[in-house]
Amino acid sequence: MEWADTYNDPKYFEEDPIAFPRRFAGMVRSGERSVKDVEVAAVFAAHFAWGRRAMIVRDCGRLFDEMGWRPYDYVMRGSWRCDPCSVHRTVKWSEVAAICSRLKAVYEELPSIESLPVEDIRVRIFGQKPDPKAPNKKINMMRRWMVRRDGRVDLGLWRDTDPGSLLIPLDVHVYDEAVALGLTSRKPKDIVTVKEITGVFDDIFPGDPCKGDFALFGYGVTKS
Repeated sequence: MEWADTYNDPKYFEEDPIAFPRRFAGMVRSGERSVKDVEVAAVFAAHFAWGRRAMIVRDCGRLFDEMGWRPYDYVMRGSWRCDPCSVHRTVKWSEVAAICSRLKAVYEELPSIESLPVEDIRVRIFGQKPDPKAPNKKINMMRRWMVRRDGRVDLGLWRDTDPGSLLIPLDVHVYDEAVALGLTSRKPKDIVTVKEITGVFDDIFPGDPCKGDFALFGYGVTKS
């Protein structure tokens, strides 16, 4: 699994959704923004993370332009663009506004979304129905960004969450790579499969199973 070390490198993620929360994380270090800006950026970058990376990056840029590059202030302002026009694929500005509304309600109650369990993020922020079988790819990806703290690609800003508790972000691409590598033979792309793949990586990278996500990325790059 030397791919995990090779591809856990910012140079492979310059044109990737994580580039946006990384940008705000840099502004936190300089005192220009808060961790809440990074959280909001991570929520939306993860939500947009389907399709070609160039399109995701373009549309995230459009979103943060609308927010004036102050995502937390935009959320808390309570006045959001809300129309049926698409901002990214099937995601409309009205959907962005709904997520902003739910985020505002959470921030009025909590100082950070770090304390929310995955299922709460699914329901309270993304507005989805509860589903105990769902793989929750975008939420697990966002949590990987915010929690892993090796100082390379991921941000490590959520210090109260154990990296060992993270789960692999499973989408069709990651599933196909995991099957090709023999990490799972299960057919359903559900939470059981997520935990099975994560368990394999926890044996390889004890206490940091989501480091294995970079191995799946590397395998996909090298075989294409």
